[in-house]
Amino acid sequence: MIILGIETSCDETAVALVKDGFKILGMSVASSLKIHIQYGGIVPEVASRKQAEYMIPVLEDAFIKASIT
Repeated sequence: MIILGIETSCDETAVALVKDGFKILGMSVASSLKIHIQYGGIVPEVASRKQAEYMIPVLEDAFIKASIT
């Protein structure tokens, strides 16, 4: 079984494809830390917009790395 894991935090958006519970087939992480540093901390509106912006590219990258179409 292949499991798709998605994680978002205030400064990262990450995706991983895991087979049989332990073998990582592909993963990708996008960070918005540099953007938040400009504001002196986390701005929730900026964080949520960046997560939405990064989600599709991170998903596509993880699937490519996993060789799953």
